[in-house]
Amino acid sequence: MSIFFLKKDKVFHLQSENMSYCLQIINGYPAHAYWGKRLRHGDHLASILTQQKKNFIDRLPQEYPQYGSGDFRSPAYQIEIADDGSRVSELIYTGYRLIDGKPPLEGLPAVYVEADDEAHTLELQLIDNYTKLEVYLYYTIFEKANVIARSVRFFNNGKKSLKLLRALSTTVDFHDSNYEAIYLAGAWGREAHMQRTPLKPGNLSIDSKRGVSSHQLNPFFALARPNADENHGDVFGFSFVYSGNFLAEAEVDPYNQTRVSMGLNPFNFYWNLAPGQTFHTPEVIMVYSSNGIGDMSRTFHTLYRERLTRGAYRDMERPILVNNWEGTYFDFNEEKLLEIAKVGKQVGLELFVLDDGWFGKRNDDTTSLGDWYVNKEKLPNGLDGLAKKINGMGMAFGLWVEPEMISPKSELYKNHPDWCIHVKGRRRTEFRHQLILDYSRKDVRDYIFNRLSAIFTNVPVSYIKWDMNRYMTEIGSEALLPEQQMELPHRYVLGLYELLERFTKKFPHILFENCSSGGGRFDPGMLFYMPQTWTSDDTDAIERLKIQYGTSVVYPTSAIGAHISVVPNHQVGRMTPLTTRGNVAMSGNFGYEMDLTKLTKEEIEIVKQQVELYKSIRSLVQQGDLYRLKSPFEGNEASWMFVSKDKNKAVVFYNRVLSKPNAAYQRILLSGLDSNKNYQVEESKEIYGGDLLMQAGYPIHLARKDFYSVCIKLQAVD
Repeated sequence: MSIFFLKKDKVFHLQSENMSYCLQIINGYPAHAYWGKRLRHGDHLASILTQQKKNFIDRLPQEYPQYGSGDFRSPAYQIEIADDGSRVSELIYTGYRLIDGKPPLEGLPAVYVEADDEAHTLELQLIDNYTKLEVYLYYTIFEKANVIARSVRFFNNGKKSLKLLRALSTTVDFHDSNYEAIYLAGAWGREAHMQRTPLKPGNLSIDSKRGVSSHQLNPFFALARPNADENHGDVFGFSFVYSGNFLAEAEVDPYNQTRVSMGLNPFNFYWNLAPGQTFHTPEVIMVYSSNGIGDMSRTFHTLYRERLTRGAYRDMERPILVNNWEGTYFDFNEEKLLEIAKVGKQVGLELFVLDDGWFGKRNDDTTSLGDWYVNKEKLPNGLDGLAKKINGMGMAFGLWVEPEMISPKSELYKNHPDWCIHVKGRRRTEFRHQLILDYSRKDVRDYIFNRLSAIFTNVPVSYIKWDMNRYMTEIGSEALLPEQQMELPHRYVLGLYELLERFTKKFPHILFENCSSGGGRFDPGMLFYMPQTWTSDDTDAIERLKIQYGTSVVYPTSAIGAHISVVPNHQVGRMTPLTTRGNVAMSGNFGYEMDLTKLTKEEIEIVKQQVELYKSIRSLVQQGDLYRLKSPFEGNEASWMFVSKDKNKAVVFYNRVLSKPNAAYQRILLSGLDSNKNYQVEESKEIYGGDLLMQAGYPIHLARKDFYSVCIKLQAVD
């Protein structure tokens, strides 16, 4: 057991191999004592909060603070009592329970264990004596990783209905404010740009009010000491396992303490809690690193790759694909698709993916979403006929769907205009000529499940690209009571999770890829159901340097979809070499997004070499450890490398954006190798010591070219 309790001083000590997390019950409140490097267990831990025992509650570093009894900082939760409208509550500690392993969260995605000795869970029991609201704080600490998973369960054990106005999943009160906040910001086509800013008095918050986790701000937040970099310094990371509206904030109070909170966005949210009912918040994953941002990232990567992702594809190498979208858009027929697939097979690709335009009357983006019936004018032999022909070439068949949307120009909308999210009597705002189906409704979810299940059963589909291409507006449902309307965004996400659970259980052989106009819903909640995500609709190699670098701060490479497309690039118009596009795309789940029949003979040969190279490094990229070497947010270069778990193999990618005249001689410091091993460069056969490569660096020979990229393969030798 890695959880200890000092009964006399009421100190809980959660201890992993290299980390400790301590909290203490003071005047009935759970107070935060310590989070950081591992501490020896003993009575001396009770001394951490000696001063705070004498202070007022507004200075007490709390674990789950309320508002209304003297703490004027942001609360973790807030309730409203139905019969009198009051919002005052006070949670008092009543007991605890220790649990081997990690209990699942019903109806919610969460990290898991495969054996109870991997982790241990502390359940703290709190009660508001006036309303009889019971609150349970859950802390799961992993034995071998610097990871704590936190969530909260509310149970109305009283006789009056309550309304949850705020229900965050975690709060940590740090004892000082000497930190810099790190988060990922952007927009469509330029997602996950890394931001870093010092904390100052007041509140720094990031959030989404869009119904999904969003392109604009990812549900990830970290505090780093000012001197922390990739390899040094303390970093505390927070990642929300959820796919809808969220809030993450850091509040510096007048005493230079910092309160970090994360959870469901309280904006436009409440939840009715009748007597006897329960509400469980999604979980937050908290990671500590004493060795910089890179170590924090690798901890998240391993956990999310091995204990969040599920199913047959969790540990499998992902197929190299070709997707027809940028190659044909809506203008295709069976003959054209088979021509692309034929070239794909010739160059060694393993999966052909048919994107948008195969159903209903879908010749543009104005119609047919919801009418999931094959367009026989384009595909006279149906999906089944096309898929069998592609299978006959030796390639698997994949399909694009957008099951959460409905087109006003569709048979489904004609028959069920009430099935979309809307407020009765008000205008229905369309984006991309579409509305959102109301997934809080079981009848809507059942329709989608039955219609798509028929396709997945009768067509040999091994891959599904599941898209979601707009945000929520006019948030309302004809199926909910007036007092339930502000529950809709969360009910929608719960309905989505329920539907995805049904699909993944019924079709375990299908590799599901998450997409939301690219990275609009790249979050841990979706990774629980879909082990990879289309990272951005922007396929330009230079833009992808920042997008993929930023995404890797918290998400594993096995989750990052990355494809080569044509030039001029369809998003930014840039011309980049095919080699550079390949090296950037090979730093993820590799594929092509183009009409392969238009490639020249020389390009075909380059593509064959790229496919062969990726197959030789695929397991290393998808399952190895990532080390970031040069940040595209800090200069003209971007570089990273992947190292096998046994440190016998590595592959390095170096990219320079613009050429410089009379450039200086360049050496790049590598990371993650074994200092005592020698490594041979596959291309040149040169041998270098691991210590030399990490401390003196590897010489990069720079060509006089813009958008230059090289790939270096290393193998340990005797």
